[in-house]
Amino acid sequence: MSQQLRDEQTKMMVSALLVISTIAVAFALQYTRGFMIPFVLSAFIATMVSPLVDFQLRHRVPRVIAIISTILVVLALLGVTAYFTVQAVQTIFSTAEEYSQNFVDMSDKAIAWLKEANIQIDRTEIEHDLQGFLISLAPRTASIAMGTLSNCALIVIFVVFLLAGRDGAQKSVPVYDEIESKIRGYVATKLLLSGATGILVGVILSILGLRMAPVFGMMAFFLNFIPSLGSVIATILPIPIAVAQYSNPFMWALVVLLPGAVQMGIGNVLEPKLMGKGMKLHPVVILLALAFWGQLWGVLGMVLSVPIMAAIRIILMEFQTTRAVGALLAGELPTIDTSD
Repeated sequence: MSQQLRDEQTKMMVSALLVISTIAVAFALQYTRGFMIPFVLSAFIATMVSPLVDFQLRHRVPRVIAIISTILVVLALLGVTAYFTVQAVQTIFSTAEEYSQNFVDMSDKAIAWLKEANIQIDRTEIEHDLQGFLISLAPRTASIAMGTLSNCALIVIFVVFLLAGRDGAQKSVPVYDEIESKIRGYVATKLLLSGATGILVGVILSILGLRMAPVFGMMAFFLNFIPSLGSVIATILPIPIAVAQYSNPFMWALVVLLPGAVQMGIGNVLEPKLMGKGMKLHPVVILLALAFWGQLWGVLGMVLSVPIMAAIRIILMEFQTTRAVGALLAGELPTIDTSD
């Protein structure tokens, strides 16, 4: 048997094992999502706040005090997040009926325009589907938010143990350092840009006089953490309110185009510059990861999809047998050596 044939068989075996292991891991992650989601969230939180612990340890602060002070910072951040989440959920519930009615009114206008163009549409079926979707949207959103808040105690416990086992004086493995730096850069950049996006969208919609403008600004902040898809959803959310509130189509266009310009400018201009090379993931890989982790863990899976895939890519690049897969995640296709 030639060496080339043996190499090809080895590659096929490695590829098959990767596919099988991916399927097995996916089933395991789906089955254990109840505690794996809080654990992964706590790992990201511990990664973000670990420099604070290391800083205190380098200045001879007792480990117990360093961990307690850091946990207090984490609790404060979780408290602020919980407050805004509860406010968002309450606003969604209080405005769900008005928003759904506006959505139905908008669909009636669209159906009327289509009928004028001799296109027949079943209004009853569309209205039923829209109402069903909108009725389930608010409870689903509330369930996600409240489920995250209910796991806060478990998250804090995980963070305590992760920080307690950390030795700031010991030099970490380069792979781990790279994963930590990528995650910190990604989360910090996302927080900064999402906050700017939410504020600008809220201010623009308020200037336009749109009802519920602060709510849409808050939704833009949260949805901006979902790669690619989140900004699109945040841009189209105000459309039913705009159609019901304004009779001028020019105002409808402004409600969509101005926040859309903010999303495009921040997402396509500022974010790449601030992140530099970023996560080194191909856009198609990001979309597939969004669908994959969203299917496994829902909305939180979508939020965590990019840093998780970045960590996986870094680990794959460390091994010769899986380096080609890691390069493929970055969009680097295999090349053929034509030097001979």
